[in-house]
Amino acid sequence: MNAPTHTTDPDQLVCQERKGSVAYLTLNRPSHFNALSEEMLAALQAALDGIAADTSIRAVVLGGAGKAFCAGHDLKQMKANPSLEYYQRLFDDCSRMMLRIQALPQPVIARVHGIATAAGCQLVAMCDLAIAADDARFAVSGINVGLFCATPSVALARNVGRKAAFEMLVTGEFIDAPTAVQRGLINRCVAPDRLDAEIDRLAAAIVAKPASAIAEGKALFYRQLELGVAAAYRLAGQSMAEKMIDEVAQEGVAAFIGKRAPDWRPDGGKS
Repeated sequence: MNAPTHTTDPDQLVCQERKGSVAYLTLNRPSHFNALSEEMLAALQAALDGIAADTSIRAVVLGGAGKAFCAGHDLKQMKANPSLEYYQRLFDDCSRMMLRIQALPQPVIARVHGIATAAGCQLVAMCDLAIAADDARFAVSGINVGLFCATPSVALARNVGRKAAFEMLVTGEFIDAPTAVQRGLINRCVAPDRLDAEIDRLAAAIVAKPASAIAEGKALFYRQLELGVAAAYRLAGQSMAEKMIDEVAQEGVAAFIGKRAPDWRPDGGKS
């Protein structure tokens, strides 16, 4: 599959569409394999900030137009601005955008086709979930031009095992989609013609759950990952105790006991 089924506007660097309560963001520099120029980073940051404030959006799908998901940073633009100040600002902007994905209350699903390299692979790793076409390929290939992919390594090492991540970083070699599944970089891969249907199925499963439980659970999930085991259990236990007395969980448990469907409002509360 060379392009998403969703339409794109050639005048927009990041196109946004809605399908029910799911937002679809499409990186839209197909002639540059959706390389993350500074303008693209700004456009994606703005789109994510808007989504964060929109409670009617329950899930986000992030894909790329054309033949690839994302080929990483725009090396031509970087080469044209050879100053430490410029590079520091560029990588700060990129890191802020990546962290925005994790801080977003809605789960973000990467829709991967073609290649995802360097910061493009980092983008996949920072998304909460990822589904790829089975012919997609992944690499952190900065080392091939003499630049260790330091910022992508942060996300990569939090997805795959340490040795597998380091091998990718020091060789710059591609891995295929089945290997990416095996290593934990993506959730699963499917035939290209099934990619959109599989993503829609996953998004629908998320949307069917209470919005508040998903948003609070996502925040808790990433917070506890950075803690020691004992502290993580304290945080998680307190969270479960607090949420158990909430009307959402009370309704869910009552529905389970009563062998009926839970009666949740679209915003995640109890009707």
